[in-house]
Amino acid sequence: MNFVDKRKWFFLFSLLVIVPGVIFLIIAPGLNPGIDFTGGSSTNLSFESEVNQNNVQIELSRLGHTDATVQTLGDGTFEIRTKELNESSKKELVETLQNQLSPEGVTLLSFDLVSPMVAKETVIAALWAVLFAAIGIFFYLWWAFRSVPNPFRYGVAAIIALIHDTLVVVGIFAILGELLGTEVNTMFLIALLTVIGYSVNDTIVVFDRLRENITIYPNRTLRDNANMSISESMGRSINTSLTLLLTLIALILFGGETIRVFLWVLMVGVIAGTYSSLAIATPTLVAWESGDLRRIFRRKR
Repeated sequence: MNFVDKRKWFFLFSLLVIVPGVIFLIIAPGLNPGIDFTGGSSTNLSFESEVNQNNVQIELSRLGHTDATVQTLGDGTFEIRTKELNESSKKELVETLQNQLSPEGVTLLSFDLVSPMVAKETVIAALWAVLFAAIGIFFYLWWAFRSVPNPFRYGVAAIIALIHDTLVVVGIFAILGELLGTEVNTMFLIALLTVIGYSVNDTIVVFDRLRENITIYPNRTLRDNANMSISESMGRSINTSLTLLLTLIALILFGGETIRVFLWVLMVGVIAGTYSSLAIATPTLVAWESGDLRRIFRRKR
């Protein structure tokens, strides 16, 4: 199948997906930060009665803490994150949960404030992690593909695919944050880093097949070897992604509320990563080899 000659359509489709998200990032403005990034209170409670995580979430919503997050710690213990609580609000929260969910008693294990400064440091650390990971990926691919012509381009193409997937995920959640009030938290950052790892892995699989075909068929053009490599890798990439998506759907349907943002980010990221490894990364190599950018700049002149 001739994939790389349709690269302009693939690039156009990606732009149509990315541009609305970027616009929402600029005018909304940005993502809708959760308590992890704005600061608040962290309350650890132990329930004597058997309590369901969803029931705790429902009672918190009735109290007005619609943005609260609940995490199960095991043995009837939950961590509850809300906006900053004063002494009376904390007392009301504990008493309400005891009256509605655990008449046998609720024990307050700890109560801490979540500092916005800590959240800011978490974001900065995540950005540095992404930057160093991208640099490491670039140099690794440059070295790993040193046996084929222009190995430098493989590193650049992988980074372009990585940026593509990041923009898709961040843009979609910027739109959801503005339209549906979807918040992002530390789980969002963790999922985004996971998506980046998945995307790069999928891209390297296609690149590795391309390297193999270039070695076996050195007289073929890069275009022909790229088409063959994408065709040979497509079944593996799609089957792997479908298996992972089925698992994510099951977790979304039957898992807890706390990891739901994480799962949605992974779902969007897996779809974007599979698409970019087949329709962005390798076609970018062919576009570079064919001088597409040079032709565009010449037309503008």
